[in-house]
Amino acid sequence: MEQDRARRRDRAGKYASPRPSTSQQHTTGAGAALLPEARATLNAAQAAQDAVRAAQDTLRGTVNVGAMASVEVVDLPALLGQLHARHPAIDVRLRLATAGSAGLAHALLSGDLDVAFLSLPERKPAGIDARELATVPLVPVVSAVHPLAQQGKVALADLAAEPFVDFPPGYGNREVVDRAFAAAGVVRRVALEVPDIDMGAALVRHGLGIAFLPAFAVARTPGLHVLDVLDVLDTTLRWSMHLGTSSTRRPSSALRALLDLVDLHVIAL
Repeated sequence: MEQDRARRRDRAGKYASPRPSTSQQHTTGAGAALLPEARATLNAAQAAQDAVRAAQDTLRGTVNVGAMASVEVVDLPALLGQLHARHPAIDVRLRLATAGSAGLAHALLSGDLDVAFLSLPERKPAGIDARELATVPLVPVVSAVHPLAQQGKVALADLAAEPFVDFPPGYGNREVVDRAFAAAGVVRRVALEVPDIDMGAALVRHGLGIAFLPAFAVARTPGLHVLDVLDVLDTTLRWSMHLGTSSTRRPSSALRALLDLVDLHVIAL
C-alpha cells in the first residue's frame, strides 16, 4: 500500500509544473508594467510601415476613354502621358467615336465607357454628368478659289444651292448647324458626310463643298476662306466640348486619377 502511494506521488511530481522562482515573478511584474509602452511603440512602428507601403503601392485599374478624332480641345496624348508617368499600372482603353457624341453618350450610359470627351446638347441626357471644357466658334468656310470667296457678305439663302460637307447625324456640330438652318427655314444639301474634322477641312479645300468647321481646324488648314454670312448666321454658331461621366456609377480610383489631370491639358482656343 505504501509503495502504491509513493508511486502515485512520483507520477504527480513528474507532470506538475515547477513553481516560478522569486526572480521570475519579479521579471513578469516589471514586463507587465512596460507592456502598454511596448504596445504603443509597436503600433507606431506598424503605422509608419503602413504609410510607407501606401506610398509605394501602385494605383491599378483600367479606364475606358471615349473621344472624337481631330478635336483639339483637350491635349489627349499629353493627358494620357502624364497619367502614365504618375500611375504606370493604370491601363487606358481609348475609343474614337464612330457614331459621334450621341454614340459616346450611349456608351457612357451603358457602362462601356468610363469617361468621354463629347459635345452634348443643351439638355443633357439623364444619367450623365457633363462639365463644359470649352466653347468653340463654328465658322462657314469654302475653298479659297470658290466663287463665294470673292464676294463680301453673303445671304444664308445663297448657300442653299451649294453642296455641304458635314458630319453624320449624331455629331454635336452637325446638330448645331442643322438647328440653325431649320430655324431660318433654309433647306441645304449635305453631299458628303465625314466623321473627321481634318478630313472635312481637306475636302472643302479641294472644292467639294461648304462646311461649318471649328475655328481651330480652319486656322491649321491652308487654302480655306471664311465666309461672312448674313441673316440668322450673322451670330456666331458655337459648339461646346464637355467632359462626361456617369452620374449613377461611383468612379474608380483610376478614373479619379485621370479626371484630376484633365484641366491641366485643356487647350486655350
